Amino acid sequence: MKLKRNTGFLGGLFALVATTVVTTGIEVNSQSTPTVKIDGSSTVYPVTEAVAEEFQNAKAGAIQVTVGVSGTGGGFKKFCSGEESVQTDISNASRPIKPEEEEACKAAGIEFIELPIAYDALTVVVNPANPVNSMTVGELKTMWEKAAEGTITKWNQINPSWPDAPLTLYGPGADSGTFDYFVEEILGKDNDIRSDFTPSEDDNVLVQGVSRDPNALGYFGFAYYEENQDQLKAIAIDPGDGTPVLPSGETVNNGTYTPLSRPIYIYINKASLAKPEVKEFVDFYLQNAPTLVQEVAYIPLPTEDYEKAIERLQNAETGRVPLREGL
Repeated sequence: MKLKRNTGFLGGLFALVATTVVTTGIEVNSQSTPTVKIDGSSTVYPVTEAVAEEFQNAKAGAIQVTVGVSGTGGGFKKFCSGEESVQTDISNASRPIKPEEEEACKAAGIEFIELPIAYDALTVVVNPANPVNSMTVGELKTMWEKAAEGTITKWNQINPSWPDAPLTLYGPGADSGTFDYFVEEILGKDNDIRSDFTPSEDDNVLVQGVSRDPNALGYFGFAYYEENQDQLKAIAIDPGDGTPVLPSGETVNNGTYTPLSRPIYIYINKASLAKPEVKEFVDFYLQNAPTLVQEVAYIPLPTEDYEKAIERLQNAETGRVPLREGL
């Protein structure tokens, strides 16, 4: 079945859908319906939600899948908690697990299987009324670094050709893997981000903020731009060679959209694979990811990488697994 793609999918119903799915899962649990519990990244949510919908249709309601959205960091807190009432079977993540999160899992006796499931192009967006079409990585850094807090308050302070207008910033909150990735790639590992911006782990809030303010700029996963491009304008990013590049499946795959291309992941609790419903769901996920990833506007991995992920799952290969060079 082809999924319906519209602004409602990533729009105002986003929080309602996530809440409804989780609530339904609690209700059916009381009736002993097998349930797969998932939480984590809002960036990965559209892919996992699409897979969950197709899987539940295929199982005719015999298995329930709950998908929460607490951000990558929030998802790992549940995944590695060790508390049965909180712990999830699968964690959506828009970045690799951090060493301290690995330690938390280890302390709770949780072994994980890391599976990349798609590419994302982290997308910098402005309101369509904004005349700015491109910017360098250096300009992004000047805009977002800690030193800009309270001092860089207008667009033309960054580039004199840009508007003499207030600069309003929207971005993911600190529990988001997208936040971590952006800070590391744009600001650098030893730098910090300004705090005078509007944060949210719900990317829909960021979409609404930028779409309503002609002076705003934000960043989030490509799918949220793709689904709302009538209200947003993507900024072409110049990595430093004088050639600005817009995000797309082609520019991610050919390596020209840099440094904001990244793989996204699901993490599986190895112990959960002993539950038939979880094993069935993850098998279904990997088999159908190449198609469903595209239907929700992300970029599929090469076939060889899905094959390696399937092999990794079959072998229950735990821990971090380096991706092939260039991924």
